[in-house]
Amino acid sequence: MTVRAIGRSFSAHPARLAGALLAFAALSAIVWYLASPLFVRTYRDEAVPSPAPSLNASGAFPSTTGVLNEASPTVGPRVVRSGELNFVDAIHNGRGPVRLVDLGGTRIVRFEDVAITNAPDVHVYLSRETGGKWSEGTSLYLGPLKATNGSFNYELPETADVAVYHSVVVWCRAFGVLITWADLSAA
Repeated sequence: MTVRAIGRSFSAHPARLAGALLAFAALSAIVWYLASPLFVRTYRDEAVPSPAPSLNASGAFPSTTGVLNEASPTVGPRVVRSGELNFVDAIHNGRGPVRLVDLGGTRIVRFEDVAITNAPDVHVYLSRETGGKWSEGTSLYLGPLKATNGSFNYELPETADVAVYHSVVVWCRAFGVLITWADLSAA
């Protein structure tokens, strides 16, 4: 069949032409959905939240006059555990530190100056296991990945027992694929 015969076939049947165009549009949309995250980068630069003020010896918050004394110490951010993002394969990987930080009562998971491969529908979990393994039933869901590059925080619930969690996992729900993980060790 020649190109001219194919052209006449489509022009003689507008429904075939419309179907071919719709199929091409649908295929293009699927390819874009699957491939574009590999090229699209998002950036975020969140500061470490300020620690909660600590109570002084009398049980009250420190004075707001700016004068600090021994009875009203300031508590700075304290890294409790930390780890480095790991390489899964050429397409799924991350690099940079991940830290579990205590802010004097509030705890956060902090991604610090990281670079993570993008994918559709990426989420972050605290896992009881190491090596990128996790279970939906035993892991703590932190939320969708905020950015592929930069620094950002996830606040942990007050009731979370962080001692039972041993890694941070970045997971693509759309394809059930591990993007990267960081095993946490004592700081």
